[in-house]
Amino acid sequence: MTSISPKIAVLVADDHPLMREGIAALISQASDIHLVGEASDGRQAVEQHRKLRPDVTLMDLQMPGTGGLDAIVAIRAEVPSARIIVLTTYCGDALAKRALISGAQAYLLKSAVRKDLLDTIRAVHRGQVHVSPEVANVMASKIGAEDLTPREREVLRLIAAGNSNKCVAAELDLSEETVKGHVKIILGKLGARDRTHAVTLAIARGFIALDGLP
Repeated sequence: MTSISPKIAVLVADDHPLMREGIAALISQASDIHLVGEASDGRQAVEQHRKLRPDVTLMDLQMPGTGGLDAIVAIRAEVPSARIIVLTTYCGDALAKRALISGAQAYLLKSAVRKDLLDTIRAVHRGQVHVSPEVANVMASKIGAEDLTPREREVLRLIAAGNSNKCVAAELDLSEETVKGHVKIILGKLGARDRTHAVTLAIARGFIALDGLP
């Protein structure tokens, strides 16, 4: 007698109802996958994961309150074997690297959801790792490039918000000379011409964001 394998239980966390509805509709077409729960922010994602124990969790990065990266860390702290797929519009190498280091097994661009999501769910459920080709290419092109430290990201985030070195120093309780030193290092690591160019490059690579991502 042939045994029937249980369906892959999936939890989706995204703050956009239309995105969740689209994913639900897509999953409903698969005979081996079913949606067991939804969350609209990172806190709910952690709570729902604790309650439902899904096989695979789909995690947006940019959500109000607790973001996707923090939710991934929290879930993996509770369940080290948890399997998580990041769904995002961000293709920066630094952000993808942070997501994978945080515990995600896959990094999928939302533009590829319709074509690749179901197969990615199956692959991650089998224990495989998947990164969207566009993101993988960017990551490969940056192999050997230096990462920004948390302090350097904070300095650059404040600069991106329009703060002068003096204001950054006051905000972080540093000397202005220390901030200038950080800026010099940041420019060198990013290969930037000036502060504005550094902000542009850092946003593109996912070191910082102006819309809620850490």
